[in-house]
Amino acid sequence: WYGAGGSIQVAMFGMVAAKVKMNANGAHTFLEIVKVRFGTAAHIVFTVYAFICVLVVCGSLLVGGAATVNALTGMNILAAYFLLPIGIAVYVVFGGLRATFICDWTHTIILFAIIYTFIFRAYGTSPEIGSLARMYELLTQAAIDVPVPGNANGSYMTMKSNQGLIFGASALLSGFAGVFCDQGYWQRAIASHPKGTTKAYVFPSL
Repeated sequence: WYGAGGSIQVAMFGMVAAKVKMNANGAHTFLEIVKVRFGTAAHIVFTVYAFICVLVVCGSLLVGGAATVNALTGMNILAAYFLLPIGIAVYVVFGGLRATFICDWTHTIILFAIIYTFIFRAYGTSPEIGSLARMYELLTQAAIDVPVPGNANGSYMTMKSNQGLIFGASALLSGFAGVFCDQGYWQRAIASHPKGTTKAYVFPSL
């Protein structure tokens, strides 16, 4: 449900990004586009929306990032809250938008390395799991021992989930605000090459 609710708006933003490259290739922010198209009043409203969106997104990323660093390294989580933004601020100030692209690429490589390590460890060599069949057995048994309320037969492996549906709808609706009011998405749409703009959003969402 998280994937279903969190990918649709990213794919749809690919269409918006294409229109930005076609009609407003010289813009720096989406707020400039709003002001030119809809006037000062709409510009002020969207500025407030964008500011709130930045606070929510930054807070979510900071809390999640600090918790991840704490889980992987044992680093004090309060220290991670303060040190993570400092590191990001340094490379953004000195490197600009190019630095964010390079760091995003580097972060993605590291993230995939960690994910694949966990996957091969869990499904290949772990004595507790060791295979997909064993994971299926464990989840089936868990549904019997500790069933999930609101899920079909208490299963952990079903899309028929009342709470999952609510979460998916929430992720879908809030995700539109998070994507379309986040300057980061617009900045990359404006800076990207026209041939790769739409692909850059549609392919990752899939």
